[in-house]
Amino acid sequence: MDSGGRRRGGRAAVVSTERIVRAGRELGMRNLGVNAVAARIGVSATALYRHIEGRWELERLVGESFLAELTLRDDPEEDIERHLVSFGGQLRSFLLSHPGLASYVQVLFPRGEAGVRLLLDEVAALERRGYSADAAVVLSGAVASLVTWSAVAEERQSADADPAGYERERDAVTTMIADHARLGQAHSGLPAVTPKEFSRLLLIAQIRGLVSVAPPGRPVGEIVAELSAAGDRW
Repeated sequence: MDSGGRRRGGRAAVVSTERIVRAGRELGMRNLGVNAVAARIGVSATALYRHIEGRWELERLVGESFLAELTLRDDPEEDIERHLVSFGGQLRSFLLSHPGLASYVQVLFPRGEAGVRLLLDEVAALERRGYSADAAVVLSGAVASLVTWSAVAEERQSADADPAGYERERDAVTTMIADHARLGQAHSGLPAVTPKEFSRLLLIAQIRGLVSVAPPGRPVGEIVAELSAAGDRW
């Protein structure tokens, strides 16, 4: 292959934005990179730079193509808390089904038309439940951030996991706590929940707290003022 992306003794590889996105989707967000996409298409990185500005644009093009496939369902019968839990659950499932997408969303959101559409859809859903547009942006952004952070942490743990080593460490920690004079009895009375269920329960608790401080109709300025007055030891 020469520096222009032409295969020696063969036809020139076709490079277009559509082909770049397709190759990027095939690689997935976790493995995405200019060199990786170029290699998959069969051209040089230099040839790719004639169509994209660099890594940031590549991530945006591929990330937005994935987000374009997400359609948020909104049941008008659900109250605010149930709606936000459903919103968070749908977003979490979608992010985890596309490894690396959570990190893309975490860096900046929205970064393109697909992200803007999702934000507008959720703002509209909250407006139908009595929120002003600015409060809806704040509330939906808070829930999305909580879910995204959780998804990123779960992906990282999964990617770095050493199953056998993890089980040994988990069993050692369980034994240590069970044998502790003060923690053992308290720990034995805790209900057994799966990591997924724990994440769901934690999200519900967080959403309940958000809704209590940010009910429909409350100005964003009042919300910020109340939270700011809670303490300055941050």
